[in-house]
Amino acid sequence: MQKILDGMTSTMNAVKPPRITALKDLHDAETGAFSILIGTILSARTKDEATTKAVKILFSKYKNPKELANAKIKDVEKIIKSIGFYHVKSKRIIKVAKIIHTKYKDKVPEELDTLVQLPGVGRKTANCVLVYAFEKPAIPVDIHVHRISNRLGLVDTQNPEETEQELMKKIKKKYWIDINDTFVMYGQNICKPISPMCNVCRIKKSCKFYKSKSAS
Repeated sequence: MQKILDGMTSTMNAVKPPRITALKDLHDAETGAFSILIGTILSARTKDEATTKAVKILFSKYKNPKELANAKIKDVEKIIKSIGFYHVKSKRIIKVAKIIHTKYKDKVPEELDTLVQLPGVGRKTANCVLVYAFEKPAIPVDIHVHRISNRLGLVDTQNPEETEQELMKKIKKKYWIDINDTFVMYGQNICKPISPMCNVCRIKKSCKFYKSKSAS
């Protein structure tokens, strides 16, 4: 796995310096784990640039769970209007903020089983919180991680949930934290859904997708 991660990083650096992912960018925010949680909820079907911008503006106005919990939906909608499905997400993040404030006394839970009980929080979002907020080993699987894992032949799965379970079985825990960030950047910059840049990829010799494409 280390060779794969290093190969991805060196490829991106050779082509163009990879930009920081939205969640990693939010890691240093003063609001800490809560901004990662809200940022991950907002990031679904939304470009990183829009997510980062909206979350930073949002937390410049609502600095903690209590303040966001008491926010008016229409005011939140104005701030995150550039985010996909902002009507639904505005209600959702306010509801999550209320739970974090009242039930957990403004502290974001650090356990997967507890996080997935929050509205709109699935395994991917919960795992993102564990990795980016608490630096706990987990494998958040989005479309990029799912696609690249299958292309490389690390897994042969039909959906992100299956991919997560297979990767957890096959990859040593010490690599888990780095997988999402590196794979997401690689999926955005090199191993794209359409027209992947196989010509510059430095791990193509180990790639099942590239081998099958070359053989055809």
